[in-house]
Amino acid sequence: MRRFILRLDRWLTGLCLTVACLLLATISCLGLWQVTSRFVLEQPSTWTEESMRRLLIWMVMLGVVASLRQGALVSVDLMLRLSRGAFHQMVRWIITVVNLTFLSVLIWFGIDLVWRVRFQTFASMEISMGWAYAALPVGAALAVIAVIAYHLDPRNEELAAAQ
Repeated sequence: MRRFILRLDRWLTGLCLTVACLLLATISCLGLWQVTSRFVLEQPSTWTEESMRRLLIWMVMLGVVASLRQGALVSVDLMLRLSRGAFHQMVRWIITVVNLTFLSVLIWFGIDLVWRVRFQTFASMEISMGWAYAALPVGAALAVIAVIAYHLDPRNEELAAAQ
């Protein structure tokens, strides 16, 4: 089971990081187009700003997956550095449980939010707002796998670089 989770995590983390990078590139191109259309063509684009905001939500939530897998978010570095033995294991368990609890809340309320806004559409596009807010429960669910994988196989890259 451990091997399956780590293999699944490696694939999902790589996919999330790749998609987050592609979204960043897309957001940058949309921003460039917005500036060009407004100041050069003098006909502002009506949909780019709203698209960039929604894509940014997805980019952040997918980036959180990779960050959690690297141990770069929501941890108590000082306690991990100073702890040894059983206390170190207890601190790691506490961090994992707190992360999983937070992500569970995010999944629960994210699903509720998507359900509530499913009939609302963006002002400049005829797309449901549910698609944008779906990033919260989807990203949190993917992050659960990353947190579990980090607990099973801690990389401690952030902790080692924080000297």
